[in-house]
Amino acid sequence: MAQQLTYKKAGVDIAKANRFVDTIKQMSGATMSRGVINRPGSFGALFDLSFFKYKNPVLVSSTDGVGTKLLIANLAKKHDTVGIDLVAMNVNDILCTGARPLFFLDYIATGKLNSTIMNSVMKGIIAGCKLAGCALIGGETAEMPDMYKGEDYDLAGFTVGAVEAQGIIDGAGIKCNDVLIGLPSSGLHSNGYSLARKALSTKEQKLYAQILLKPTIIYVKPVLALIEKIRVKGMAHMTGGAWYEKLTKVLPKGLCFSVNKGNWPVPRIFKLIQDKGRIPEHEMYHTFNMGIGFCLVVAPENVVAAQSFLRVHKVESFVIGEVIQDSKHKVIFS
Repeated sequence: MAQQLTYKKAGVDIAKANRFVDTIKQMSGATMSRGVINRPGSFGALFDLSFFKYKNPVLVSSTDGVGTKLLIANLAKKHDTVGIDLVAMNVNDILCTGARPLFFLDYIATGKLNSTIMNSVMKGIIAGCKLAGCALIGGETAEMPDMYKGEDYDLAGFTVGAVEAQGIIDGAGIKCNDVLIGLPSSGLHSNGYSLARKALSTKEQKLYAQILLKPTIIYVKPVLALIEKIRVKGMAHMTGGAWYEKLTKVLPKGLCFSVNKGNWPVPRIFKLIQDKGRIPEHEMYHTFNMGIGFCLVVAPENVVAAQSFLRVHKVESFVIGEVIQDSKHKVIFS
């Protein structure tokens, strides 16, 4: 008689997944905010925006992942920081509009659910949500042995935030002589790892794993505090495309950023990657953040106040350039 087939025999252990979900529920309790509605039996996560007293709220959303940084995590067997990266990639993006992150959802896909690994990942997601001040209100864990090899996994995240309609920051007010302030990154953050992994050998990736796995900085709390005090005209999260694409998204037509490369320290890991891979300078600045993870554009008269405020909040900052008139270029370096 043919053996009876079950979901577990097909590679999906529902009981184990349910135990993991129960663990997540306990862990995520630390991120709950006033707007979260806990209602048993709901097939969707519920959130009441009225608790936040917005007059004319606009919802801002983002979805993103961690990319091939996960391969470094697997190589180093270190999974406790990529969850922070997942949250950071999303909340930093909506922050650029001036939005406050309200809640976050995660999606984890794996070939075989390893509770130890997934618990480490979830601890990072919880830590990221705390740093961003948003609630982890839902998610999905999918065990797909035919899609992923062994315990390999992928991460995706989704966040929703809110901003007052009259407070949306979109760069429209940027003009000549405005100043570009850069906030330092912790390293590569979560972009450029496909190129970095080509430049570095497997041995080098293991050797520099601690540096390569430094989590993306979450800029939410200090920047939200700053924009309540000082007018910020534009903001950019320095992710894929970096200086040539992400930074220049906020520029009105006919304007250009003049950036002074020597005005901030570039972490040594970038020079190592460039040298090992013989990567052209332009490619480095098109792929990596090169030590600046987030940018602010302010009027010249607000620079001192902005930097002083950030310093009080223990955030380092650098004046890295200015806005000039140029209809042919969006960014030039000196």
